[in-house]
Amino acid sequence: MNATIGLFTAAFLILLSQHLHAEDTTPAKQVDTLVRLSGIRPNPGSGHDFFVSKHGREWSCSSCHTADPTGLGKHVKTGKVIQPMAPAANPSRFTDVTKTEKWFRRNCNDVIGRECTPEEKADVLTWLLSLK
Repeated sequence: MNATIGLFTAAFLILLSQHLHAEDTTPAKQVDTLVRLSGIRPNPGSGHDFFVSKHGREWSCSSCHTADPTGLGKHVKTGKVIQPMAPAANPSRFTDVTKTEKWFRRNCNDVIGRECTPEEKADVLTWLLSLK
């Protein structure tokens, strides 16, 4: 399964690098690419559930980013302040494909012990885009 996720991640980066420049990337464009990769329509409700669930591990996304990603978060180990996740509260979020993939990879490994699938990423991004 990890090899499949790795292939999806590689395909995602290739598609985005071919079609987008970092300066013109938007969260919605990233969702569109993830939808093409997964073939499944995003579900914001699943994105919310994914974000607040622990997935059998110590942390959830909301452990650091809070249950309200329109506000500031705080890393549970380092105490470092984290800027809001929701693009409505932080317009620079998800505007750089490389950063998006880096943080999804790092945080998904912490939260679920593997890379997130394109469907999981699309669900979370769609939910974050719905927040005002």
